[in-house]
Amino acid sequence: MDKPLKTPPPYPIASVDHALRAATILQMEGGTTVSQIAERLGVARSTAHRILAMLVYRDFAVQDEDRLYRAGPVLELAAHSQSLASRLRAAALPHLHRVVDLLDETANLTVRTGDTARFIASVECRQALRVGSREGMVFPAHRTTAGVLLLAELSDEELDEVYAPERYRDRPADRPDLARLHTELKRLRRNGFAVNKERSERGLIAVGVPVRDRDGTALAGLSVSMPTVRYDPHRLQPLVATLDAAARALETDLAERF
Repeated sequence: MDKPLKTPPPYPIASVDHALRAATILQMEGGTTVSQIAERLGVARSTAHRILAMLVYRDFAVQDEDRLYRAGPVLELAAHSQSLASRLRAAALPHLHRVVDLLDETANLTVRTGDTARFIASVECRQALRVGSREGMVFPAHRTTAGVLLLAELSDEELDEVYAPERYRDRPADRPDLARLHTELKRLRRNGFAVNKERSERGLIAVGVPVRDRDGTALAGLSVSMPTVRYDPHRLQPLVATLDAAARALETDLAERF
């Protein structure tokens, strides 16, 4: 008798197995309902609802305006990890370390998925008072330095689509003021960099620049984060120049790798 390709663990945890199977269904098959997940897993609708709610909470799933559940930022990022995110991270890490050596502040690389921004690489500085690693964390794109830089790449129509009211029917408080956001992004396009003063977290300031591919499309945002007590506005231009140099060096590496 042939051995199975995979041997189940001796002490399986049903709830974990159900969550992983539900995440796989979302990633491989697209939109689905609570009832469909319940039927596929062989569980009650209430159980399926709790599983999906936890996947949404951890960004493995999202629920759209039609009440369908779809793959969330984590699964979307994983689907492209070998083609983009993992190679971006590998290429960026030496440059992030160089930025930390020069500025002694925590450096990050961030990508955007829809209306969220995910930190895919982070290198902490050596100072006792510092911003900790944000690697793997997801934030609203309009509240992060790299997020607004990447949103600035969108046309007005594309931005309106990302923040269409129907997408926020169940969470209207999360939708940004679009008029204000349009104005801010217009300024960012002129400046070429972004400054985040306590928008994502109190006591934190971040400065960032875009990282582009050979065609000029922004792939990610490269930023440094620091406590507000250490930020000096008079140092902004030299700080941006350091980030720009790191971003250009990273772009050169990406052009050779991709």
